[in-house]
Amino acid sequence: MSTFTYTQDADGVVTLAWDQPETSMNVMTLEGFREFEEHFDKAMADDTVKGVIVTSAKKDFAGGMDLSVLATIRAEAGDEPAQALFDFTMNGHRILRKIERNNMDTKTNKGGKPVAWASPGTSAGIGTEVALACHRRFMADNPKAKVGLPEILVGIFPGAGGTTRVTRMMGAMAAAPILLEGKMLPPAKAKSMGLIDEVVPADELLAKAKEWVLSATDADILKPWDAKGYKMPGGTPYHPAGFMTFVGATAMVHGKTQGVYPAAKAMLSAIYEGALVPFDTALKIEARWFTKILMNPSSANMIRSIFLSKGELEKGAVRPAIPDESVKKVGILGAGMMGAGIATVSAQAGIEVVLVDRDQEAADKGHAHVANYLAEGVKRKKSTQEKADAILARVTATPDYEALKDCDLIVEAVFEDPAIKAEVTAKTEAVIGEDAIFATNTSTLPITDLAKASKRPEQFIGIHFFSPVEKMLLVEIIKGKETGDRATAKALDFVRQIRKTPIVVNDARFFYANRCIIPYINEGVLMVAEGVEPALIENAAKQMGMPLGPLQLNDETSIDLGVKIAKATKAAMGDAYPEAAAKADEVLFKLFEAGRLGRKSKSGYYDYDEKGKRTGLWPGLRENWPTAEDQPDLTTVQHRLIMAQTLEAVRALEEGVLMDIREGDVGAILGWGFMPWSGGPLSWLDMIGAAKAVEICETLAEAHGTRFEAPALLNDMAAKGESFYTRFAPEAAAA
Repeated sequence: MSTFTYTQDADGVVTLAWDQPETSMNVMTLEGFREFEEHFDKAMADDTVKGVIVTSAKKDFAGGMDLSVLATIRAEAGDEPAQALFDFTMNGHRILRKIERNNMDTKTNKGGKPVAWASPGTSAGIGTEVALACHRRFMADNPKAKVGLPEILVGIFPGAGGTTRVTRMMGAMAAAPILLEGKMLPPAKAKSMGLIDEVVPADELLAKAKEWVLSATDADILKPWDAKGYKMPGGTPYHPAGFMTFVGATAMVHGKTQGVYPAAKAMLSAIYEGALVPFDTALKIEARWFTKILMNPSSANMIRSIFLSKGELEKGAVRPAIPDESVKKVGILGAGMMGAGIATVSAQAGIEVVLVDRDQEAADKGHAHVANYLAEGVKRKKSTQEKADAILARVTATPDYEALKDCDLIVEAVFEDPAIKAEVTAKTEAVIGEDAIFATNTSTLPITDLAKASKRPEQFIGIHFFSPVEKMLLVEIIKGKETGDRATAKALDFVRQIRKTPIVVNDARFFYANRCIIPYINEGVLMVAEGVEPALIENAAKQMGMPLGPLQLNDETSIDLGVKIAKATKAAMGDAYPEAAAKADEVLFKLFEAGRLGRKSKSGYYDYDEKGKRTGLWPGLRENWPTAEDQPDLTTVQHRLIMAQTLEAVRALEEGVLMDIREGDVGAILGWGFMPWSGGPLSWLDMIGAAKAVEICETLAEAHGTRFEAPALLNDMAAKGESFYTRFAPEAAAA
């Protein structure tokens, strides 16, 4: 089936409409590139063709490159993957350069045919790079549309000329938000920044593009960098103004990446070096740096986890093979922050919601939370009042359990107390239909134990939302010992409806995410008790690529919650409660007793101003736990913090809590921000090698205790020279 359609009208204007078969969004493939070039060559060779419009037959233009293509090229290249990737990249440059220059005379810059880009909606990645090669860029005035180059967010950078063209169009400083931050811009903003040329009514998009094509002159289609006397906006690196720009850019990149994201540094090198040479040489430099990044294990891991694996999980990679279980009406028990958040995202997804709490006043507070969230969206012009009213109309707030009788899914989000959860489970099952699925939202309580309160444990499942629900992308689905496939499918279909990313794990204390998060926090708190400088702890974490240090993370999740978890865990484990955790608890409990509950009380490990902004680490940390004279080196602190999390991920896989290796990495990145540059904890272990990981474990265990002893699985892999993504490859698990 064709990817592009070729249509020539009576006025000699050819429209190349991108319409990739069997997808809702166009993504560029090898075959698509080949077909586009064939059509373009046909138009250029036909003397009756006056110009070309490149557009899309779908509601959006393109979602970017099919990144699985890059993995395929690397895998099929044998002993020379870098050469294959470079050749692929240069071929893309050749095709896009053909759009710019087409039939132009190399000396006079005349004789070319005008090419307009007309996007009905969103364009990202290669779609935008195609646009940049065209001579004029039109976008429909579509409130949902955005345009940009977000490649940096998945560990690469715009490598099909986007880096070079944007920089030469607007200068390095103005290009920074687009290239270094990967911002996707609405049409009006993109026009004001110079990324596109015109924003037109949607029903006039093609007409306006055609009007320009028929009137364009030789001067209109000559790119600035191909014109004699071209000078880069803002100056080149050897220009006084440009020199300062690049000095500032280097500092900005390091400040944002902490030196652990290779793509940003490589892109800056491509920009700097490319600015010193002619345009075509700059494209070759860009291609070389792009190839270097594609060969970097960090970028390969990020692409795999953040793009490929995440997409596979969202499409149902681990879903039981049973008919559709989409949710029509959801009942939510508990109208607090969590329950109200779940109600919000459910109603936004078009699902009818019944929000139940102990009395009407409590239920109304949850309803007000939904209303306020939607009102903020209208205020920020993310939505309209009409849409907000329609969403809010789907939410019914009541204390009456009878209102749940038609719900096909229940999500219980009451207080983390087994007795209270058991009570509401019984009350709910007395009124809901026999086929309804009951899900409990809990972060720590074992699902199998909670299911004992249910008359139908095969229809009982755990759904762990992360706070704030509206913003967090991950949802952890937990199967109890008796949970059936239909309950699992229901939970997965619900998560898909509310546009979150699911992972499915087996029941165990703390499930997967919290069993990794809690040791990370505890290790940081334990180091405070040991006299390690708090700033060293926090900065060591950030220089590993963690978004939050363990102390700040504890402030964000709240210290009183940590105290509750610690007490419950100690009660459950008794004498088996780890000594290291008990020592960390001394710090945690002292803060709690002092009323320092974290950000919500504007006091915790950090001090905060009246608006809740952090002002610095609380001096009381050093006063209560004096800083030791001998401080550990940075690497030791980082190894303690990273291994505290990573070894739990390995144990979860070893114990069968994790059932799919992809879920371990995707869940870690989305759930608590585990070093995204690494691709996740299991990808990170593959990056350094199992043998090196065991060596680090042995050093830490000798100095700090048995919690750092390498699991048997890791020792076995080190002995055999195996990696996680070979031993536990998804295709091997499926077979």
